[in-house]
Amino acid sequence: MKIIGEKINGTRKRVKQAIEERDAAFIQDLAREQASAGADWLDANAGTAPQREPDDLVWLVENIQAAVDTPVCLDSANPRALETAIKAVNKTPMINSISMEPNRLEGVLPIVAANGCPAVALAMDEKGIPKTKEERIAIIGRMLEKTRALGIPDGNLYFDPLAMTIATGMENGLIFFDTIREIRAQFPDVHMTCGLSNISFGMPARSFINRVFLAFSMQAGLDCAICDPNNQDIRTTILAAELLLGQDRHCLKYTRAFRAGVFNK
Repeated sequence: MKIIGEKINGTRKRVKQAIEERDAAFIQDLAREQASAGADWLDANAGTAPQREPDDLVWLVENIQAAVDTPVCLDSANPRALETAIKAVNKTPMINSISMEPNRLEGVLPIVAANGCPAVALAMDEKGIPKTKEERIAIIGRMLEKTRALGIPDGNLYFDPLAMTIATGMENGLIFFDTIREIRAQFPDVHMTCGLSNISFGMPARSFINRVFLAFSMQAGLDCAICDPNNQDIRTTILAAELLLGQDRHCLKYTRAFRAGVFNK
């Protein structure tokens, strides 16, 4: 299970303040916390106005790299910001995200192809997020036609079937699980990811929902998540789910984590 650390995001009030005030120490501390918890990529989302986003995204990348060796995930739909920031990275980044929306196809997809980046790919088009599994699968099929034509390997794509909050539709969890299973059946080489907490938006006691959703999603085929790697509940759920799904050879990861005190913190 791969983790994209979600905490360096300018939509968060304290991160936004750090970007505005150029508080490098705060950003570097967030990077170290997530890297030490085992994140595979660190999301870097400036969340600022288009004209200043290139400079802000480069500043985030430079400070993350000054603190850790973990690759960054450049989180922007702004081609100019991505083209600028990708020149500052030390390691091949992930790009979040592409979709079948015309502006992302024309602006972001060529950047992914030219730089050999793994990319988050959203199951949506100019009409928005489809309501059904069948519509989402159709969009993914169309997107793969585009990515394959540009020489992007299926294994570089992390499809996000887009979990919608359970608060607005009791079937949203089932649609997500069914979509993942169908993606896995039709396109076995791609990866699957999601924003883990989206499913519980608007609900009380969200952490319980998120944990069960994570376990069910992993059973359906999820192999990556955008989440807080420091969250003990998430970390232990991943360890237990990998164990039960036969993904933890000789139970080594689980037992080593237990001996390290991960389950007792």
